Amino acid sequence: MRHFGAFLIGVTVGFLGGLFGKGGSAVATPLLGLIGFPGFVAVAAPLPATVPGTLIASWAYWRSHLLDWQIVRWSIGVGVPATALGSFLTRYTGARPLLIATGFLVLGFGLSFLLMPREGTSPPSANGDAPARPAYWRLRLVLVATGVGLISGLLANSGGFLLAPSYARFLKQPVKKAFACSLAVSAVLALPGTIVHAYLGHISWGVTALIALGSVPCSYLGARVAIRTRASQLERLYGLALTALGAFFLIRL
Repeated sequence: MRHFGAFLIGVTVGFLGGLFGKGGSAVATPLLGLIGFPGFVAVAAPLPATVPGTLIASWAYWRSHLLDWQIVRWSIGVGVPATALGSFLTRYTGARPLLIATGFLVLGFGLSFLLMPREGTSPPSANGDAPARPAYWRLRLVLVATGVGLISGLLANSGGFLLAPSYARFLKQPVKKAFACSLAVSAVLALPGTIVHAYLGHISWGVTALIALGSVPCSYLGARVAIRTRASQLERLYGLALTALGAFFLIRL
């Protein structure tokens, strides 16, 4: 039953990941812990399982012309070494203070999407299809990729639960483009953390396979639902999901 629970967790996080532009390991970890998996298995097993699901969901967004390749390339170039560094630092750092800070950050993002939505209020861009770059956008992008990469490595997740809201708020991207870029980058950021945690012996590949089996088809389904949902409605749903996730983090801690 515990392994069937891992499959159902894969179904849940796959759909939510495709719907909200995140890999899902941040949600899978506490759920695996709740059904009785050991700590290291709960933390590390979901990470490689996010790779195929995020790639497939990202493909759905790419087909709808929602990927900003400049954001993706810069995020990967800066985020991959930061993720690897964060993974190695798990040997020397405690995760609890970082989890608390992350919980407050996610909760803050969620409340901002709920109380101060941008979709439907921003004027159209000059070229009609892409928002203007904010001031110092490349510096903002580097800081986002570095910070999220470090946190991803330390917490053994792909970073999508922070990437998507950071792209939307700090880089002023429309919410669907933020989801699209987050999924593409998350798929790559999961790789260095997976390699390092596999080297450290933290991954149970059987549990990983069960999560992936449930998450891969549902990731694509979630992405298709998001693409067809009105942006203003999607932003509020996203705010509600982030608020619940941030509160769950903090209550669980």
